[in-house]
Amino acid sequence: MLDTLTELTGALSGLLWGNALTFILLLGVGFYLTFKLGFVQIRGFMHSTRILSGKYTHPDEVGEVSHFQALSTALSATVGTGNIAGVATAIALGGPGALFWMWVTAFIGMATKFTECTLALKFRKVNPDGSVSGGPMYTLLHGLKMKRMAILFASFTLIASFGIGNMVQANSVVDGLGFIWPELRQDGWIVGVIMALLVGLVIIGGVKRIASFASTIVPFMAIFYLVAALFVLFNYLPQIPSALFTILNLALNPWAAGAAAIGEAIRWGVARGLFSNEAGLGSSPMAHAAAKTNEPVREGLVAMLEPFIDTIVICTLTGLVIVVTGAYLTKPEEAMGASLTAYAFSLSMGNAGAWVVGLGLVLFAFSTIVSWSYYGDRAAQFLFGDKAVLPYRLVFTMLVVVGAAVPLNLVWNMADVANILMALPNLLALILLAGLAKTLKDDYFHRHKD
Repeated sequence: MLDTLTELTGALSGLLWGNALTFILLLGVGFYLTFKLGFVQIRGFMHSTRILSGKYTHPDEVGEVSHFQALSTALSATVGTGNIAGVATAIALGGPGALFWMWVTAFIGMATKFTECTLALKFRKVNPDGSVSGGPMYTLLHGLKMKRMAILFASFTLIASFGIGNMVQANSVVDGLGFIWPELRQDGWIVGVIMALLVGLVIIGGVKRIASFASTIVPFMAIFYLVAALFVLFNYLPQIPSALFTILNLALNPWAAGAAAIGEAIRWGVARGLFSNEAGLGSSPMAHAAAKTNEPVREGLVAMLEPFIDTIVICTLTGLVIVVTGAYLTKPEEAMGASLTAYAFSLSMGNAGAWVVGLGLVLFAFSTIVSWSYYGDRAAQFLFGDKAVLPYRLVFTMLVVVGAAVPLNLVWNMADVANILMALPNLLALILLAGLAKTLKDDYFHRHKD
């Protein structure tokens, strides 16, 4: 029965994610918003960094967390296995040119993030106790009066939180530790129990504790990984220009790569780019809706830094390490995903490369679990009321143990399906409310000439 269900959900996942129409829709909305908003990701970039520095912070504004904490919470969900395993998979299957298409996805994804998070602030709900609930379900409900679509989005978010946001990540932590201590793979449930206790201690405290945790661990884990990647790139400094040329040549030159190869580069670059930064899926707006600000555009500008940090910075460093070391050409046949990244790091760092990838996966995946718990409890609250939040958190915590101990093909498939079904109602809201987002953006920039 389980084998049949796994096969059916795998086929459905492949149909949805392997379909060109899916990528055309996700990319098309991003391109539309980029032009509609006058390339806000360029015009507003420097202003967004000044907001993040606290220059425009007012303590009497509505919200629960600072701009930096909201960004850290959202980044801790998106900076995950996609930054280590996803990039490697894209290059292994689509060639180095796939990295260029990840950059394209991130650039237009910045406009998508700006729009969905601006709207989340505009239509968020402030509860009597001062807590905040927001996200695409509230945008659909209050902005478009589409209650059924709002319920659909929240339902798919709830399902996705148990899968891609929990059990898949818990399994990735076991895999990450398996790079360092292979014997742990046989006792994954022990790792799961320890993780469940740690996750429970963080998420029971709600968004403020999650944001405090995220704003502490995200800078640390990012710096840890980036320093290691820069160390490798420094050792291969003369090869970087030729690596960049290879990436661009195989992404854009059909005479060098062949039309079919460029098609694969686009397919895998776009797929892994979207998986990594989640632009258009509707997850991040739930974290940004809690930001302490009365200016929706201000948080939208902060949110658009996510794809830049996640994909253009972190994924690029992973991709460059794989290309400059030549790991994608010399890798063992079975090396794919995280193991390819580990192999690339080990070519320069020896056994320490496995430690970098292993610990990186642990930190990235654990932070993703914590942040996705918040997305799930916002969905549970929307669907069933405040009484559902604590039971949801308890069930979520227990499923960490399950995820660490069992094979996850079925869970992966269900999570992939839930993720893309989350995106559809969200993209509908973005298309229909793009004009409002533009009005809000124009008004804000008119009032803030800097």
